[in-house]
Amino acid sequence: MTALRIMVSRHSAFYSPLLAGIVGPFFKDAGFEPTYAVVPPGKAVAQFIASGEIDVAQSAVSASWTALENGREPPMLHFAQINQRDGFLIAARRADANFQWERLLEGGFMFVHGGQPQAMLAYAMHLRGVDLAKTKGIDRGGTEEMLRAFRGGEGAWFHEQAPYPQQLENDGVATIVASVGEVIGPVAFSSVAASAAWVARPESRRFMHAYRKARGWANTAPPAEIAALEQSLFPGTDRSALTRAIEYYQRLGTWAGDVAIPPDPYETALDVFSHAKLITRRYPYAQVVIAPPDA
Repeated sequence: MTALRIMVSRHSAFYSPLLAGIVGPFFKDAGFEPTYAVVPPGKAVAQFIASGEIDVAQSAVSASWTALENGREPPMLHFAQINQRDGFLIAARRADANFQWERLLEGGFMFVHGGQPQAMLAYAMHLRGVDLAKTKGIDRGGTEEMLRAFRGGEGAWFHEQAPYPQQLENDGVATIVASVGEVIGPVAFSSVAASAAWVARPESRRFMHAYRKARGWANTAPPAEIAALEQSLFPGTDRSALTRAIEYYQRLGTWAGDVAIPPDPYETALDVFSHAKLITRRYPYAQVVIAPPDA
């Protein structure tokens, strides 16, 4: 068996194609012994790719723009998409059947601060004619801290990936009222990345073959079956909430289509980061993205 060290930027059902590969049979059947880790606070997966401590990362094309903006060559290449939508949802403390985005200006808005999540949220709100900077933003750090604060009564609105908003619904604390992904549409959000040296190795083709199967399965298998497979990774989440999260992502088209990263969603991601003023130029697709190793 070949060791396969995988690290992700965030822990969420949004990354089910990769999670299914790890806890399901897909990577093992391809001869891998996978390990899974979430990036430590204050670190980035790119650092672990550069140091050779991991083989494969759940990242985003935007992570390479950050390096380029700082005059550095990115340590990784993005060769497959995980998600082709933003996976963040907005939950309201009170049910709101007639939700309008300007309502987010009323009451505290607990949202994921920094980087791509905030940039995508700001862009979606911009498309709906609302300025994120004018909200009463609440920053409570990581997901667990956010959940504790919201359950403790802070904020009127909650912004996170699934299954956390669904769990708040299960707990009777909030109701999901909006989706960032539905507003923005197809976008290069999360990708599979590795160093050029690892991509050139034979195991990258084995990995890619297995990942294609895992992503196809996550896109088409019954949500309850996927939730049962992944439940051990979400010990604090009810099975029903995890099932609804996966069902939602399938319905959104998050994991549909080919695994290759298309140019058009890449350009949309550039639009998002240009709007957020996180990049000073539009970096060419070919500078960041390559074809899947088995293509």
